[in-house]
Amino acid sequence: MRALVAFLLITLPPALEAQAGRGAATSALRAAYQEYERKRWAEAARRLRPLSGKLPFLADHLAFLVATAEFKLRHYSAVIRELEPVWNAPLASPHAGDAALMAARAHLAAEAPQEAVRVLRQHQACLPQPAGDGLLGAALEAAGERVSAAAHYQRVFDEHPASPEAEQAAASLGHLRSALGSAYPAPSAQAMFLRAERWLRAREPRRARAEYEAMLGRVSGPEQELARVRLGAVDCASGRSSVAYSYLRSLQLFSPEAEAERLYSLAECARRLDKDDELLSLVDRLGDLYPGSPWRLKALVVAGNRQLIQNRAEAGERLYRACYESFPGEPQAGYCHWRAAWSAYLRRGPEAATALRAHLENYPGSEKADAALYFLGRLSEAARELEAAKTYYTEAAGRYPNHYYAMLAQDRLAQPEFTRVGPSRGVAEYLRGVVWPGRRSPETFEPTAVTRQRLERARLLYAVGIDGLADKELRFGARTDSQAHLMAVELAQATARRGDHAQALRFMKSLVPASLDWPLESAPAAFWRLLFPLPFRSELERFAKLHGLDPFLLAGLIRQESEFDPRAVSAARAYGLTQILPATGRLLTRKLGQRFRTNLLFRPDYNLSLGAYYLRTLFDKHASEWEVALAAYNAGSTRAENWVKWANFQEPAEFIETIPFTETRNYVLAVLRNARLYRRLYGAEKPSVTTHRKTTP
Repeated sequence: MRALVAFLLITLPPALEAQAGRGAATSALRAAYQEYERKRWAEAARRLRPLSGKLPFLADHLAFLVATAEFKLRHYSAVIRELEPVWNAPLASPHAGDAALMAARAHLAAEAPQEAVRVLRQHQACLPQPAGDGLLGAALEAAGERVSAAAHYQRVFDEHPASPEAEQAAASLGHLRSALGSAYPAPSAQAMFLRAERWLRAREPRRARAEYEAMLGRVSGPEQELARVRLGAVDCASGRSSVAYSYLRSLQLFSPEAEAERLYSLAECARRLDKDDELLSLVDRLGDLYPGSPWRLKALVVAGNRQLIQNRAEAGERLYRACYESFPGEPQAGYCHWRAAWSAYLRRGPEAATALRAHLENYPGSEKADAALYFLGRLSEAARELEAAKTYYTEAAGRYPNHYYAMLAQDRLAQPEFTRVGPSRGVAEYLRGVVWPGRRSPETFEPTAVTRQRLERARLLYAVGIDGLADKELRFGARTDSQAHLMAVELAQATARRGDHAQALRFMKSLVPASLDWPLESAPAAFWRLLFPLPFRSELERFAKLHGLDPFLLAGLIRQESEFDPRAVSAARAYGLTQILPATGRLLTRKLGQRFRTNLLFRPDYNLSLGAYYLRTLFDKHASEWEVALAAYNAGSTRAENWVKWANFQEPAEFIETIPFTETRNYVLAVLRNARLYRRLYGAEKPSVTTHRKTTP
């Protein structure tokens, strides 16, 4: 109750303008900012400047606005003077980095490049990038330090190739190359590889390929061989797998590192070309020649996943075992161990429990630790060891309260047979010996003094209509202060008030990423409702009722599909709240007797009508099993129908865990988890949507 009261106290906007002496200043700030927005810079500066004495807790914000106005007026000495409150603010200012850029530009405009260099170096840790390095390069060049300037331009050019600053850096580098001649610091091979990799990350394979081609004439030896290999790898990743496969097979290399990468790239091409025997042969060759190479690790995972998708459990298990046995300390080891342990579980052999316990012991931080606990409970239950089962379920429910398998564990614990037994002392002792990673809930929802200042500053800025600066204040506080959850709440509430529910949800997810590990009772309901919002509720409930759906399941699907963004467009060109493909939309509208236009999918009511109908058709098509229907929604009905036949699943969770696509598996888990949480937050708890199929002990 105290937490709730504290939460309400900080989330209900205080009557700031009613406080003594502040009402007039707030009105003056609103009027001054209107001048600022109209770009009437002189009048804005005149009105803003005296307000720092009346609103001292906003001094750095006011100083930044005045300095911006003075910069627009080209009063560069005034810019430097006005920015002093930003540097001297008692509370770390969100403007520090941008103020350093502005001050440096003012010094450069005033022909004081050394001062620009000093300011940028003094505040280098908080400079926004790549603007910071680009401007420091310009300042150094203007100060005559051309070699150092080239190094900073090069960093922008290599690390941020898709940015506008990279284009400016390229022009400056061309000029410096001519001016410096032999003194020009040529980029390292490492920097050139980095630039190509950043193009790949930006989904620009053609540009990456051009970088590798250019490298061939600029590097030699092992670096040139690596560049040759990566030309083939880019082609393979770009859909030219056959061309890449032939090219990579023809390469003759001397560098062991390049040869290991070549074999891996060949394996990746073989996978894409359905050359399964060749894929396995290449993995074996990597094991013979380069057993400790990271490229062998990647090849093992690729090949293991290929066997998983093809439902070749025994072959996949062999590859996954080689992965975690040969590379026990690598992040992929936990994933590989789980896939092998899951194969053992589905065989129902005596080694299944041993494999699941080994997963907990060796990978207690694994994302599948909750699943291991739940299925250990199921094995114990099948053996009629109810005390052991209860202990495993209790651990899962307590340690991972908002995870799907914890919810299933809670369901099992609610069964009558578990109310009559106590915990197993042996299992409890075993679980105490597991070195679990730390999981912390927020200590309090009562703000610290620093948080109170941040919230007060943001609220006044919101009240005045300066939303951009208020958002900036809260995002900065979430990154730098100790109560990110309170900053996220304030930011999400303000964003939702503006009608952008999707962005509000993204703020909550990004600024409080560990929140799903918190028990529901550790945070007020208002916090959880921001994390699990329900906009468009009336339309959602209307179409859910029309098609006989649980509205909370539909809400859980939308949260996963679009984060409630009615304008969302996926990489696959699916549209709107429920992410309908245009081809699917045309088919559905014909069945419903409606007209179709792609842009109508952005309309919430139209999109919800199609999405709800589509989900219902999948449910009916797949034997009224939500797990299969959701898998079909994400990956297609043909795949879902195939996966159902892979084993004699004794409960829905077994089907979900066997889905071979990680994206689809996690999607189904998330939607079902979301539905449960929506039900708890917005409606009476009802039987779980995951229990349509019989669950046998």
